[in-house]
Order: sequence, then C-alpha cells, then structure tokens
Amino acid sequence: MPTDAPRTLSLRELNRATLARQHLLARVRMPASEMVGHLAGLQAQHPMSSYFTLWTRIEDFDPEELVELMTSRQVVRIALMRGTIHTVTADDCLAWRPIIAPVLERMTRGSHGKGYGSADLDELVRIGREFIEEVPRTFAAVGAYLGERWPDAVPTALAQALRAHAPLVQVPPRGLWGRSGAVAHTTAEHWLGRPVEAEPSVDAMVLRYLGAFGPASVKDVQVWSGLTRLKPVLDRLRPQLVVFRDETGRELFDLPDAPRPDADTPAPVRFLADFDNLTLSHDDRSRALSKEWQQWGTANLNMLWGGVLVDGFHRAAWRIERTRDTATLLISSGPEPKDALKPHHDAVEAEGRRLLAFAAADRDKHEIAYA
Repeated sequence: MPTDAPRTLSLRELNRATLARQHLLARVRMPASEMVGHLAGLQAQHPMSSYFTLWTRIEDFDPEELVELMTSRQVVRIALMRGTIHTVTADDCLAWRPIIAPVLERMTRGSHGKGYGSADLDELVRIGREFIEEVPRTFAAVGAYLGERWPDAVPTALAQALRAHAPLVQVPPRGLWGRSGAVAHTTAEHWLGRPVEAEPSVDAMVLRYLGAFGPASVKDVQVWSGLTRLKPVLDRLRPQLVVFRDETGRELFDLPDAPRPDADTPAPVRFLADFDNLTLSHDDRSRALSKEWQQWGTANLNMLWGGVLVDGFHRAAWRIERTRDTATLLISSGPEPKDALKPHHDAVEAEGRRLLAFAAADRDKHEIAYA
C-alpha cells in the first residue's frame, strides 16, 4: 500500500471527531450567535428545538439570549437544508438561501406542483412578495389571497410555491421561548433590510459543513444540504482538505485543523433536541445513530422524542410530559434491552435533572420515569 494512502478512521474515531466539533464532548462558553453559525444552523421544525440544541452545548445557556437574537433579527427561522426549517444567522440566511433554492423548488413542485393550476410563477412571486411585505402573513392568508388570482389552483400549493421561489422567514413571536404565535411570514430581504447574496459560494458552504459535521463523504454533504452533484465541488476543494477512509472504504473529506480526538476520549451523557442535526446530517448515520434506532424513531413518531447520547452514541430517547404541577422526563430505551442504561443510570439521571431544571422551571415537581 502506498505510504500516502488515506488513513482509515474507525467508527469510534468518526464519532469522537463529530462530537468534538459539535461541542458535545464538553459544554463551552460561547455566544449563542456564534454557536448557531458554527453548527451551520439548527434544525428547528418545533419552535423550541433550537433552545435545547444550544442548552446541551453551551455552559449556562440562557434562552433569553436566543430570544434577543430573534427579535433583533440577528438570527431567523427559514426553510433551508433538506427543505426543513432551520434557525440560522442572518448572514447565512442571505448567503445560503440562493444556493438551496433549487432544492426547495424541486421538492415543492414534487409535492404541490399539481396544485399550481394556471399560476404564472413570476407573477405569483411578485404579487406574493408585495402581500407579505405589507405585513407578515400566515400561509392560510397567502393561499387565500393568491387563490383569488388563480381560482383553478389549490391555495395551499400557491402558498408553498411562494415559499419555494421567494426567501420567506418566520417572524416572532413564533419560536420565542415560552411564547407562541401563528406561523407568519415575510421575505428575508424585507425582514433583514438587505438582499440575498448575488454570487453565493457553494464552496464556502461545504467548508462550513465540514467544520461542523466532518469528516464526511460527498454523499454526506448532499444528504445534509439536499443538493446533488457535489463531487466536483469536493474535488475542487481537495487541495485544501485532508482525506480519510471509513471502515467501509468510503472517501471522507475534512478540514486539516479540525479536531479529531482519540477514539477512547470520554463522551458524557447528552440530551439532544428532537431532530438534532447530529443525527440527520450524514448519509451514513452510524457514527451516532444505529439502524435499529433509525427504525425505532420512524415507527414511534420520532418527532415526539429527543435523543440521549451515552458514550457518544444514541442509546435512549426522551420527552417531557407536563401536568399542572409536575414535569416528568420520560426516558425510553427503545430497541435496546431494558437494562441497557443500568450501568449509566446515575449519569443519565443527573443530566436529566439538569434538563428538567432548564426546560420546566415553571413546575414545582420534577420526576424521571422510564417508558
């Protein structure tokens, strides 16, 4: 074998490398805005998910810090990677939305294209922009308004088409800690007071991904972003990257100075938000999430559960149920044997009580139960 052949990284080495750059080996003191940028955005289908993502990574995280970032328009909620809602910095919103546009347009046409009717998309975007820039609107209002112009179309499809072809952000109070509100939209340009980037760099976006999720294959980057045909991009970047192989022989790319700790580096118990990008941003999720857990999550409505990392790997799931006086943290071992968590019981419960103190400060009693 040539001496310059790429080194093979074991599964545990991949796990520890990813956990290190995800700040899941140790909490850090970092402004929330920097963490949102470092993580290349936070998956945020559920309004409160981003707060748990930051809490499990930032020491003494105060949810009001993210509230302030949202209300001051330094971060926004917008459909981006994989067509899903993410919390991202204002700069990343304006830089990445044009890159992801083909993904959103393709996905939306596949799901709603038959409902477009006779709508002309250029005109739809023009009058739709005017409508939602006048005042933020819900999709129901957008669909009803556009439906008056194209009565042969499905109102829901018209609203989705506008989101696919114009950069729409969700405005507060949606996504504010402890508060709720209708999902109202306006354009990113109107909300942020500046245009999307005219010449966005997919190369820069890929490098940001590697900083948060590497080492990674071409297909990993594609799964994270929803983009296709990224091999030429990685080949173009190859001179400034280091290359490894995983245990199956797949080629992995990484930043030269990114952390890659030893496989035996201790990994503390961590409670992940539902849909945490750690478990969604690779084609091969085995570096943190086994196939058994993927199947369990799909069968058990994983949108209701967050993940629990034990020794760096997804070994349990959690959710909080509330009554008038009590918040109960439910922990499920899922497809694992019932006693699988027993050796880690104290560490899991200690971190669980820390989670309850953060998430349920408004309840007098905190309990932990095993589902």
